Amino acid sequence: MSNSPEISPSPSLFIDGHWTAGSGNRRGAVLNPATGAQIGEVALAEAADLDAALAAAARAFGPWSRTSAYERAAILKRAAALARARAEEMAQAMTREQGKPLAEARMEAGGAGDHIDWYAEEARRTYGRVIPTRQPEVMQSTILEPVGPVAAFSPWNFPIGQIVRKIAGALAAGCTIIAKAPEETPSCIIILVKCFEEAGVPAGALNLVFGVPAEISAHLIPSPVIRKVSFTGSVQVGQHLGAMAARHLKRTTMELGGHAPYIVCDDYDIAKAAALGAGLKFRNAGQVCASPTRFLIQEAAFDGFAEAFVAAAQSLTLGEGTQEGVTMGPLAHARRLDAMQALVDDAVAQGARLLTGGARHGNTGFFFQPTVLADVPVSARIMNEEPFGPIAILNRFSDLSEAIAEANRLPFGLAAFGFSHRTERTHAMVRGIETGMLSLNHFGLAAPETPFGGVKDSGHGSEGGSEGIQAYLTTKFVSQLNG
Repeated sequence: MSNSPEISPSPSLFIDGHWTAGSGNRRGAVLNPATGAQIGEVALAEAADLDAALAAAARAFGPWSRTSAYERAAILKRAAALARARAEEMAQAMTREQGKPLAEARMEAGGAGDHIDWYAEEARRTYGRVIPTRQPEVMQSTILEPVGPVAAFSPWNFPIGQIVRKIAGALAAGCTIIAKAPEETPSCIIILVKCFEEAGVPAGALNLVFGVPAEISAHLIPSPVIRKVSFTGSVQVGQHLGAMAARHLKRTTMELGGHAPYIVCDDYDIAKAAALGAGLKFRNAGQVCASPTRFLIQEAAFDGFAEAFVAAAQSLTLGEGTQEGVTMGPLAHARRLDAMQALVDDAVAQGARLLTGGARHGNTGFFFQPTVLADVPVSARIMNEEPFGPIAILNRFSDLSEAIAEANRLPFGLAAFGFSHRTERTHAMVRGIETGMLSLNHFGLAAPETPFGGVKDSGHGSEGGSEGIQAYLTTKFVSQLNG
């Protein structure tokens, strides 16, 4: 890819080791969300392209799965080095097409190499075990084997951070993969896939497609070629794809939405908790599945926290991510502006206090003001629906048990945050909060070596950590009579 904001549709699909514009003429517009202007196009896959990708993944699975773990790791390490060398190019493309500030895009793109390296090492550590037997002449063991070709679906909010874990995890395990990437942010993903291509991933082991999401999933998931589905996205779409996969007995990993509680007890440093909370809330304009949304503050600390949090929100500079000093970019879609406004209006109509923001910012691009609501009733939509935008809820509690009950009230369970210096309080949060990830007194999520995933309606399975590669492996039990 060049540094030009224009992208050609000709290299958009990567199928069986070749870049192609696809078999049809459909194209998707690529927009700059900071201006609303079209800056490129991406080719959209047709059924024939998907069939070609399925055939390639099936054909490549045998040779790739039999490639030694040592060699797979070596290829992935070469891909990691290439990803680090091209991190700035990926970051620039990401900011143009997704909108996040360049500093955030650089962190995301710069971490791709770390994720690939982690899975490269995990490829060499897919250990089975020997099981003690009841008969001395029998040997019992387990062997971990790649599950088969994978269909992976990733979102636009972290276009590199989400897809790199799926690609690297599948390849490390010996699986082949068809990655359906977001049409909104193709350029940075194309650069990433070229890193794997140039590192020596064989033809067919990695395939990249863009297209109409419902068409792609309806074609790939029922295919007998696909043995595993990995999806990151909304709860509603995840439920639909999970049901489709279940009908065909496909294994799934589902990393879905959240509505993370952020519990601050009155013994903690309030200014510190507010600064971290605002940074996490308004990162990527709030378009983060693990973003804290319900800030539950103990009564004695509420006023000080609210004052510091609002000041942090008001200090943000909105603008195009490539501009110096910009600290929050736009929403990714024009339709999200109406969604944010509807949530704010509903909350205020039901008695919530609007402390700052609450409206669109400017008339160009898809910007929404950093917004803080206080004393929001449970009946408000935003208390029950994931906002996926720059809106924070500040509510108060008296006893920690009230905050834990509110944390568990919703069917979501992706991430949670807690702040207290008192051991009995942090232990109560560890024991009591129903969540896949809990970060206490700091932000500690999403490192390559740690599992990332939720419970309840936020999905199942994990990416990252030693759990990440397990998602692409199946266990074969062997019982052998000697002699």
